[in-house]
Amino acid sequence: MAASASTLDLGSSLTVAPERSQGETTALMIAWAASEPHRIGELAFFESEGGAQILGRGGPRDGSGVERTVFYRQRPGCVERTADLAGPGLSREQLRVRPEGSRLRIERIGRCAMEVRGERVDRCVLEPGDTLLLKGQLLLFCTRRPRKLAPLTSAKLADAPAFGAPDSHGIVGECPAVWHLRDRIAWMATADEHTLLLGGSGSGKELAARAVHALSARARGPFIARNAATIPASLIDAELFGNVKGYPNPGMPERPGLIGAANGGTLFLDEIGELPEGLQANLLRVLDEGGEYHCLGAAVAKRSHFRLIGATNRDPAALKHDVGARLVLRLEVPGLDERRDDVPFLARHLLRRAAAKSPDAVRRFLAARSDGDPEPAVGATLIDHLMRRRYTTNLRELDALLWRAMSTSQGSEIEWSERSPSVAAPPPVAIEASESPAGASEPPPEIPDPSADRVRASLEEHGGNITRAAQALGLSSRYVLYRLMRKYGLSAE
Repeated sequence: MAASASTLDLGSSLTVAPERSQGETTALMIAWAASEPHRIGELAFFESEGGAQILGRGGPRDGSGVERTVFYRQRPGCVERTADLAGPGLSREQLRVRPEGSRLRIERIGRCAMEVRGERVDRCVLEPGDTLLLKGQLLLFCTRRPRKLAPLTSAKLADAPAFGAPDSHGIVGECPAVWHLRDRIAWMATADEHTLLLGGSGSGKELAARAVHALSARARGPFIARNAATIPASLIDAELFGNVKGYPNPGMPERPGLIGAANGGTLFLDEIGELPEGLQANLLRVLDEGGEYHCLGAAVAKRSHFRLIGATNRDPAALKHDVGARLVLRLEVPGLDERRDDVPFLARHLLRRAAAKSPDAVRRFLAARSDGDPEPAVGATLIDHLMRRRYTTNLRELDALLWRAMSTSQGSEIEWSERSPSVAAPPPVAIEASESPAGASEPPPEIPDPSADRVRASLEEHGGNITRAAQALGLSSRYVLYRLMRKYGLSAE
């Protein structure tokens, strides 16, 4: 059914699929709040078998038996209930929210206008990955979350920063994928073995490597970082192992090389997968127990007690097999499509960094906060665009989008507009619609959905891991896979 002026159904079917059995619940997350910006990241949960809830300003009216929507801050092992919404433009009874499987059927019953994808509606059905704007007041993001995050096994919650703030290693985020990453980093810091970091371009692999080093027994030693793809093939031995004085030319100073400079610490080789196999072989002996190597021109072997952390955005199978075997540990760093819930936190962090780096460029957008420190003011259109976008270069792309939005914003808030110069990346995640508006240009041919057998096989191959199965199927995000699972009546088990 095509969207009317008052109703928009974002689901592909009215059939309600059973809840998936991975302990996840559909939730609405505050992605932007005009009068309460400190509340971004808070969650309201909607059980699939639960009844309708009323979302609005303040608490329930006296004697009202209708269940009210409650928001929480979620961290591993603990869930903290937060205050009632206080946005002055919200009605006490603004939305009626009814869960239907993993979807939410929403009806506007208050005075604040409701928009979905820029279209004013009175009713809609939200899928995970969709956004809903209460005009000028609140932007909500539909997501899937476990009711409780598993307790940490290696990291310490006592060391955690304020909610949504960067931790001591610069890692920002509150979603399950980031807390799992922090826990894995803490454990890997205790395991003094060569390590391979896996993740897309711009996902933060070097940040993770620095965190492993800082938490390890090697923290007092050096952290040496180099992009392996920039090392010329003819100079790789000299770059890695250094040279003695006067070699290969008279007057040449002695150089320790990357291996020698990292003695007692960590050597981080980014894009290690870009090294040709023949050059990867140069690392084999020094990665063995003992770290033995030869400087160029030296007659006697040296030893370096270092830990190698390599990083690649390639399949680890692309590494020379015996190099891969020496990189004993694996750590996956999630990209933005796997941690979309953290986009508002990351945008805030990057804008603060931009204000510190280029104060004159950002000064126009700074607004006073309750604690007195200025904060870049962002509009709902910007966060809405960032939440629904598909990312290819992750944080680099997000940073570029923020700068482009600032360059075209006319007022004192950073907004997204069609004038914002494009970034070389796929378009925002599309909301399904059965008809195009009259007069619209002919849409590009649709790519057919993978069959039920392909979806089932991918889920089985990846042990029910939604993100990996979606990537293997070539889908734009895990939310598309959720839709296909409902369509075919599949579960992740």
